Amino acid sequence: MGAKTAMMPEALRRGSFRLPTIRLLASAFFGCAALATTTFAFAETLATRAPIAFLSAPENGTVLFAKNADKAFDPGSLVKVMTAATVFEALAVGDVQKDSLCKVSEHAWRTGGAPSRGATMFAAIKSEVAVEDLLAGLLVHNANDAAIILAECLEGSEGSFAQRMNAYAEMIGMRSSHFINPTGFAPGEGQPLAKTTARDLARLATVILDKHAVYYGLFAQPEFTWNKIYQRNKNPLLGEIRQLDGLGAGQSADGYAGLASVERNGRRVIAAVAGLSSDKNRLTAMREVVEGAWDYFQVQTLFNRGDEIAQARVFGGSVSYVPLQAVSDVDVLLPLGGTLDYRLRVVYSGPLSVPVKAGDIVGELRVVGKDGIVHRTKLATASDVEPGDTAARALDGLNELLFGWF
Repeated sequence: MGAKTAMMPEALRRGSFRLPTIRLLASAFFGCAALATTTFAFAETLATRAPIAFLSAPENGTVLFAKNADKAFDPGSLVKVMTAATVFEALAVGDVQKDSLCKVSEHAWRTGGAPSRGATMFAAIKSEVAVEDLLAGLLVHNANDAAIILAECLEGSEGSFAQRMNAYAEMIGMRSSHFINPTGFAPGEGQPLAKTTARDLARLATVILDKHAVYYGLFAQPEFTWNKIYQRNKNPLLGEIRQLDGLGAGQSADGYAGLASVERNGRRVIAAVAGLSSDKNRLTAMREVVEGAWDYFQVQTLFNRGDEIAQARVFGGSVSYVPLQAVSDVDVLLPLGGTLDYRLRVVYSGPLSVPVKAGDIVGELRVVGKDGIVHRTKLATASDVEPGDTAARALDGLNELLFGWF
């Protein structure tokens, strides 16, 4: 069976949509799935001095702003957010426990501990530290020794742990990232650097919030006392942006970078910036991007739950089409007023095979902007479709043979 173009409801085809600035595209797309497209326009008014920036709403995947979001850069100590996520996943699958004890090697002590003169939790050489304490040291105090100890505890070496980081990054959809070690230290001359993108960092933050929320509070924990040593949170963005509660900041030869998550009045956004020339400029840029989520965007309901959004072709059924409806309200953060094009695409693998049951999840509605998909909502069949009679099935088969499913 081939690809099939979803039929849009008559009201949508005529353009009587609940937003006032709709215009329709006449063309349809064909490929591995069925598509139907509508376009509407809004103003892109958010601006930032950051060379690289990305802003998204993790609850529904809406991309609010993107500027060089796929340009690679060295994140510096922001790598520790990935280190933490890798450990969170190890805890989730049972490879390690919160109370598991990790031994402090001479390498971890010398490279990341007291002799290094860097950020450290002062773990003593040959001592043993619990995983939960190491995570607090890593995320509250940005401790390099904690990162190395965790890496060696899970995989035996920094290099092997980096392989685990990269495998997890690939698994969660960080398509343009590669990590060298758990600290973000620049390797030796001539060695490859860690690389990520603003889009990938936002994806990482989204996964942490979604899958590892139980540990998320560590990012905003103001202080940490371990082994009678008081350590304050070293994230320079905390306390500088209202209701920011994570995630981190870094610096490298590629400039200053930051990854932030902010929740206000039940709405959460994730922002990433990079390529800034100073920590002051990083903070200013992060404020521009975060505040833009409230200054220039508002929630718009495109469809209500149960609204018919399209019709999917059915092969061999008692009827030729079945309505597709939204399984939840389609609430999207959209810009206010003007010029930015968004398209609605209904995507499903078609034609559908009978029997079809009401409520089957068979496709999705995509809101597409210039930087790709900004929102996805699952679509379900609105009614049952039973197999048709022999004549109907034969006619469908003949149509497919002679004309395909276009």
